[in-house]
Amino acid sequence: MWNRNQSTGAGGGRSTGTGGGMSTGAGGGASTGAGGGMSTGAGGGMSTGAGGGLSTGAGGGLSTGAGGGLSTGAGGGLSTGAGGGLSTGAGGGMSTGATPYMSNIPPWPIFIQELEKRGYHRQAEMIRSRLPYKV
Repeated sequence: MWNRNQSTGAGGGRSTGTGGGMSTGAGGGASTGAGGGMSTGAGGGMSTGAGGGLSTGAGGGLSTGAGGGLSTGAGGGLSTGAGGGLSTGAGGGMSTGATPYMSNIPPWPIFIQELEKRGYHRQAEMIRSRLPYKV
């Protein structure tokens, strides 16, 4: 899991520094190495395997089930409610605050590309419309 909020501060989802969501360092949110947000290996953000960021299985980034990346339910990646991926509140994926939004998905711009490649155009647009930058 990596921070995927919109904070550019230390450890934030848009930070490239150590522990940041856009860090390419070991275990970073944009790393292609083991456990990284751009890794295709087990648990990686680009993995289609169990728990991966592009998995349709339980808890996966492309799952519409509880807690999944495409779920609109509580805590889901497309939820605008507290702690949801599209929430601007503390702990939400669109928050710029210090409280992290942890997710198994690849970085938002990459996730949008992957959604569109798979035909999830409505979901990609939902995310795109809420990002504070153009994708």
